[in-house]
Amino acid sequence: MQHIVVLTGAGISAESGLKTFRDADGLWEGHDIMKVASPAGWERNKVKVLDFYNQRRSQLLQVLPNQAHKALVKLEKNYKVTIVTQNIDDLHERAGSSRVIHLHGELLKVRSTFDEDLVLDWKNDVKIGDFCEFNHQLRPHVVWFGEPVPLFPKAVEIVENADILIIVGTSMQVYPAAALLDYVEENVPIYFVDPKPAIRPRISTIIINEQATIGVPELVKDLLQNS
Repeated sequence: MQHIVVLTGAGISAESGLKTFRDADGLWEGHDIMKVASPAGWERNKVKVLDFYNQRRSQLLQVLPNQAHKALVKLEKNYKVTIVTQNIDDLHERAGSSRVIHLHGELLKVRSTFDEDLVLDWKNDVKIGDFCEFNHQLRPHVVWFGEPVPLFPKAVEIVENADILIIVGTSMQVYPAAALLDYVEENVPIYFVDPKPAIRPRISTIIINEQATIGVPELVKDLLQNS
């Protein structure tokens, strides 16, 4: 069974109504990204950071997976499918995808500031005074700017074993995620779904100049017919 690896970013979730950080202006819903998504911002104002992610979490729980998320699930009928996403939402899982790697963490989880491996499922607001079992403050289970990306080596291994690569809703310009393209075998076909494609082209790259909810279902239909 061929292995399809799907790299997804903010563009696929935006069509579900999530306002996500994607542009190069350094703002996320009007916030200076370094004040709400960096260790320094956390140390400076924990209440502000928690409130920011509490709002994102509340927003996430009000939206649903879209046709692009749902179409990717259908690929599992005929292919082994692994999704490597830069998104911190759970829309892939809610749509039914069975293998999802979150490079940048998960919004519906929190972790201890004492032990980063102590991770808890969490759907409510996080407040100052919400402690782990070791009496240390809980924080969003999200990779902030300036922090290492623990799952990057695993993502590299997955990409290295891809027979087909699909890229949806990400410009592949932000590192370290952008570096994953360097690990794709030269002969692996790459399908890039984006209304404003910006990618280092190579012979095996096929550009699908559409929004995710249009381009992904069409691509999935073609791949299933040809499998």
